[in-house]
Amino acid sequence: MRHYCYFTTAIGPCGLLWNETAIERVQLPEKNLTESRRILTQKIKPCQEVELAQAPVWVQDAAQRLQTLLLKGQVDLSPIPIDVSAAPPFFRQVYEVARKIPPGQTSTYGALAQAVGSPGAARAVGQAMGRNPLPLIIPCHRVLAAGGKPGGFTAFGGLVTKQQLLAIESAGALDWQRDFAGAAVQAVSYLKRQDEVLGALIDQVGACRLQPKLGSSVFAALAEAIVYQQLHGKAAATIFARFRSLYPEGPFPSPAEVLRTPEDQLRGAGLSRSKMLSLLDLADRLQRGLIPDMSELARMSDQEIIEVLTQVRGIGPWTVEMLLIFDLGRLDILPVTDYGVRKGFALTWRKRELPSPETLMRHGERWRPFRSLASWYLWRALDLKTSTNE
Repeated sequence: MRHYCYFTTAIGPCGLLWNETAIERVQLPEKNLTESRRILTQKIKPCQEVELAQAPVWVQDAAQRLQTLLLKGQVDLSPIPIDVSAAPPFFRQVYEVARKIPPGQTSTYGALAQAVGSPGAARAVGQAMGRNPLPLIIPCHRVLAAGGKPGGFTAFGGLVTKQQLLAIESAGALDWQRDFAGAAVQAVSYLKRQDEVLGALIDQVGACRLQPKLGSSVFAALAEAIVYQQLHGKAAATIFARFRSLYPEGPFPSPAEVLRTPEDQLRGAGLSRSKMLSLLDLADRLQRGLIPDMSELARMSDQEIIEVLTQVRGIGPWTVEMLLIFDLGRLDILPVTDYGVRKGFALTWRKRELPSPETLMRHGERWRPFRSLASWYLWRALDLKTSTNE
């Protein structure tokens, strides 16, 4: 009898399957848990699911180490016992060498072939990686093709997932945030296969032009999001420009500069009293070091970021979701309370009424792990409607 369990991670639910002494399989997040269970347990009978809390201590330790890896990128996985006895001898040799590649570093198929004493067997190494039953523990995402090219990745999400894992580990060779356009091409292709109606909208809109604003400060990103709350784009842009004009010298104003600004000047730029108070609370918390900087946020899970930033006056989940999409480049954010996303859904699916957040969330499950890009296309549906009316 084998057992398996699922546990939450920063990139979604992952699964572990084990025998009496070792982990046999690791399952990265799939499009849903049903599909994940099918893949994890295929050809393994009998197999029983248990809660992580009821799993052996060494399995719980393995899950905790993987959670830490996917959140912070640096953790030692070598204590995790594994069983790859079912793999061919050559594959086992490759796995032994690949497991020694540390987080933050990469190797190549050719280098692994050389390391196992089979120069020229890069293709066979690629086959071993493609059938790796223990991704993350045997880090096939850290194995690249010659010249730093990504090579392949058979897990859900393909190369986008591989790039995301490397970004988490700060490997740098394939920072998916800095190559967001390349990742978007693959993600859009996936969305079109998953949802025909969304696919038709994608064909109308064309290539995805979403690009994270890398390098922005937490203050600049959240200040802009606060101004844009509950306003149409043009009106919000006008007010934000007036706010920026209060500080003509240098780039974006510092929290200290904003705290020194008289309230009547902030109100005169068009800020409502509630938005002004939100900006001042944000600036004050940043001054006191209560909010992480952008590099720290980048290493936190979506939920952790939401929990930290929603402590600021006037900042709710929607505001943080905008930062996650437009500043941190998170691929799988679906702002279900956003009017534009809901209206775009209604227009695309020809609904007379806006979908409820619950309805949108259920439908959006088929867009995982690229719901940010689906949201971007739903926003563009409003642009199509406007241009058609004109």
